[in-house]
Amino acid sequence: MNVSVYHRLLRISAVIVSMMLVFDGGYLAPVSKQLSDTTIQYLASAGSGMSAKIESTEINQTSARLNEWEESLEEREAGLNEREISTRDFSGSGQVDYSTYVLSIILFLLTTLIVMNYTFDFLRVRKLRYESQVS
Repeated sequence: MNVSVYHRLLRISAVIVSMMLVFDGGYLAPVSKQLSDTTIQYLASAGSGMSAKIESTEINQTSARLNEWEESLEEREAGLNEREISTRDFSGSGQVDYSTYVLSIILFLLTTLIVMNYTFDFLRVRKLRYESQVS
């Protein structure tokens, strides 16, 4: 039976997703689960730490008013960021770890595709053998 590139990619992706699932679930080492949760928390708050600041120049009063307005906006943005981060509480207190479920579903789908491919290949070869024996 020929092993196509598609079959190889399915098997490789199934192995990679299963390794990611073991890492994300912390089945071998609990440190890997903490690392995964910390990474998710870091990525969730990465966008909230960015800001742009214009250096103040003493050109005129408009520049001073713009700087005051910018500072008030930064204060409001900091308040919004704090509220946003508090709603994304990934500390594990009663939270469901969706990444493990998503990886499990992906692994299940890949395994199903692999089994279906080998089943259909087996049925096709069996049909071809039967047809060659009949004729």
